[in-house]
Amino acid sequence: MTNLSTADLAVELKQLIIDTLDLEDISVDEIDDNAPLFVEGLGLDSIDALELGVALQKRYGVKLDAEAEETRKHFANITNLCALVAARRTKE
Repeated sequence: MTNLSTADLAVELKQLIIDTLDLEDISVDEIDDNAPLFVEGLGLDSIDALELGVALQKRYGVKLDAEAEETRKHFANITNLCALVAARRTKE
């Protein structure tokens, strides 16, 4: 796996969210890196979080504890999600 820049990883994660959750009415450019992903912002819910967690595990090998408070912080926005994936993804 090549090491992506933070900006490239952010774009990749936004596309992953769009594809995983079938968000047809939104583009990568419309997702603010610091905007909330849940409730406000994209308005994702707990089911979306589960689907996204599975997608992250499949794509990057990132395993998350759904009940951990830390996981909520990582899922707060794209910036936090990038940091998590960059730190935890398994090497291919």
